[in-house]
Amino acid sequence: MDLTGKLAVVTGGSGDIGRAICEALAAAGSDVIVTYVGDQERAEASADLVRAAGRSASVLQLDQRDETSIDEAAAAIATHGRCDVLINNAAWNIGIPFRQLETLDSATWDRVQETNLRGPFLLTRALAGLLQADGGGRVVNIASVGGLLPGSSSIAYSCSKAALIHLTHCLAVALSPTVSVNCVAPGLVEGTRMAARLPDEISEGARRASVLGQVGSPIDIANATVMLCEADSITGQTVVVDGGNPGAMNFG
Repeated sequence: MDLTGKLAVVTGGSGDIGRAICEALAAAGSDVIVTYVGDQERAEASADLVRAAGRSASVLQLDQRDETSIDEAAAAIATHGRCDVLINNAAWNIGIPFRQLETLDSATWDRVQETNLRGPFLLTRALAGLLQADGGGRVVNIASVGGLLPGSSSIAYSCSKAALIHLTHCLAVALSPTVSVNCVAPGLVEGTRMAARLPDEISEGARRASVLGQVGSPIDIANATVMLCEADSITGQTVVVDGGNPGAMNFG
């Protein structure tokens, strides 16, 4: 799909990876709606990068845990008359080592699942009609290597991302043949707010495991995302961007 003149929605566009995705989509020719949950200033900074690339941009408040907020955001997006690309990037994590089971309470579990899994499903469902119009569109879910391997910021996070990867498979069937649905699974991404919440042993293990001697970067994640948007015959797949962790190679 040629992205020139298309409209892309990037959830969590105020974050580090989200900002890189917004900028890469704009470079490929897309106009971008940047969503944020609380930090409008960072979302506006992402939108400015889109405008600097010569594309139009707007920001939109969206709380993925709130179904009403999702419906209101979908209605606002519909006023543009189209939605060609949806990037489900927004997520939440918290550092709880796996062995500390007693620390992972039900409220934390629910917040992670509602943000990382329920929200992407509800938003994709709300925008399905727009995505299926005009010859079809693209959905890319940003998951995690933690959804493929038992190691991440928490058990709740790993389970949410494993489910998001399978949701990608299911939506690829549900939205076919007009919409492709794929997934990018980053590993450790240095310098991001999400990475800062990882337990030290997980971060150190990711660095040691990388066969390239470096971990994932926002630019590589963004480029993989754009590639999946542009591809016409890829759906239901997961692209791992982690510097080459052998444990995740069979899943890519």
